[in-house]
Amino acid sequence: MLTNIEQLEEIYGKPHKRSLWKEIDFLNEDYQDFVKASPFVVFASSGPGGMDCSPKGDTPGFVKILDERTLAVPDRPGNNRIDTLRNIIADPRIGLLFIIPGIGETLRVNGRAEISAEPALLEQFAVDGKLPRTVIIVKIDATYFHCSKALVRSKLWDPAQQIERASFPSPGAILKRLSIGGFDADTYDRDLPERVKATLY
Repeated sequence: MLTNIEQLEEIYGKPHKRSLWKEIDFLNEDYQDFVKASPFVVFASSGPGGMDCSPKGDTPGFVKILDERTLAVPDRPGNNRIDTLRNIIADPRIGLLFIIPGIGETLRVNGRAEISAEPALLEQFAVDGKLPRTVIIVKIDATYFHCSKALVRSKLWDPAQQIERASFPSPGAILKRLSIGGFDADTYDRDLPERVKATLY
């Protein structure tokens, strides 16, 4: 097993110079365009209960750029586990990965997060009169764009690689196997599309 940095560098060598150019401590024009176009971001956080990696998505531009070093992200309705929010309370360090459909590159943002329930801020994220319960404010420490190799290898945007939904276990079926007993998977799956639609915001 490898146990120190020297062993890693013996295998991998030093970073390419251009990979160091890509990391800056603010959102330049190109990185801002990336945030504005992204409808999907993954949040990584840590806390007493361990690590968490949670997806957040909405229409492009749902993550607002308050300034070149600050982002604001609405926390839309979910399962009320609030794992990310619990972690932020304990440890404000956070990592974001922005993804744009059809684009191979991804944008990473590392920073420190705060949680706000300020009414005026919540109002900025209203959809059909519905407000998020909180907004996550991210103070940026570093931004970095990743090349497309991971998405090219995975063929993520290739329609031919998409799996037929019927070939994969349904949410109801998964929950039924996880439940102690008596879970009605058929009813759950039947009602799910309307329930999702009704609780998006």
